[in-house]
Amino acid sequence: MSFQGSISNIAKRLQGESSSVWEVHDKACAMAARGEDVILLSVGDPDLDTHPDTVDYAIQQLKKGRTHYAPGMGELSLREVIADIESRTSKRQCGPENILICPGATNAIYTVMSCLLNVGDEVVVADPMYVGYFGIFDSVGSHVIRVPLQTNNNFELDVDLLTAAVTDKTRVIFINTPGNPAGNMIKPAQLRQLAEYCYQKNIWLVSDEVYSMITFEEKHTSLLAAAEHLDNIIVIDGLSKSHSMTGWRLGWIVASVALQKELLNFASATIFGCCQFVQDAGAFALKNDAAYMAEIRQAYKIRRDYAAERIATIDGLHCQPPKAGMFMMVDVSAVAADGEAFAKGLLKQEKVSVLPGSGFGESTRDYVRVSLTLPTESLGQAFDRIERYVKKLTGA
Repeated sequence: MSFQGSISNIAKRLQGESSSVWEVHDKACAMAARGEDVILLSVGDPDLDTHPDTVDYAIQQLKKGRTHYAPGMGELSLREVIADIESRTSKRQCGPENILICPGATNAIYTVMSCLLNVGDEVVVADPMYVGYFGIFDSVGSHVIRVPLQTNNNFELDVDLLTAAVTDKTRVIFINTPGNPAGNMIKPAQLRQLAEYCYQKNIWLVSDEVYSMITFEEKHTSLLAAAEHLDNIIVIDGLSKSHSMTGWRLGWIVASVALQKELLNFASATIFGCCQFVQDAGAFALKNDAAYMAEIRQAYKIRRDYAAERIATIDGLHCQPPKAGMFMMVDVSAVAADGEAFAKGLLKQEKVSVLPGSGFGESTRDYVRVSLTLPTESLGQAFDRIERYVKKLTGA
């Protein structure tokens, strides 16, 4: 007789309805592990390393013994740095008491949603949206209402369309600006309109802004700066992408003091604080990495421009260059049945991995997401293969 223990519903819900989106990427990684010449454009892990000075500082703090439990809210030194940045950029009062440190933005989002949503509550989101969110929404038993962005207009948000989806069961509207996967940015006036609507309707408005420091022609406007009232406003940010610190796992939540008390209770029961020396390194990076951040932004801008130029020369492909971030959404509807068919065929025939757009939402079923996390030389090789594959599809 074999053991047949049951698995909880929350574990099943955590799989998320879009978990299959990673099948192409997982297969590509397995091929690469076997020594095959695969070019990975399917994951958002920067090829750029954490700045050496930040690494050295972390080592110093390790040697000093910064390896013990940290305060539940996070180290005061890090929270003070973040609060100062938020105050300066938003022109709103923000203190360390408004900051909760988490092991990454994903955990921050899970913490927030666990404290705001009950089973059966509705959360309204824009579509497309990062695939990782949906497992979180599902895990807490919420019902996700998806509202499509304007895919033919730089993936802009239609606030009226978003608010029209609200019902008496809606507890949260969740936005992501700058956005993953499309690199879209919500305009300040739209943020103000949405924030006022949510305040009047007693709805929480949560904004994931982890790409706030990787913008190109336009500057990022935080929801904190745009909203008139902040009681129902929550902003999530982190260092993974802006400082190439994905593996360090460091993010934070900006919220009212009243809500932070509830968030702290949940965090104390789940993570019980974040690593001391990682928090020290995060504070150091935020204070000292401005020049390196500029280099990172410029690197992604160069890659974006190069990728857009290459795509423009490939008949049958179309893209709207992103305004921020490290991804591009490419419309493949003219050459393939959908993005999934394109991605699977591209990997099989040319050994280049991209993510099917369907994983991010129904509105991008005919798209694939291309990561800009390789140098232009490698991107060039990838687009040579992509162009060859498209020519096979079209018979050109």
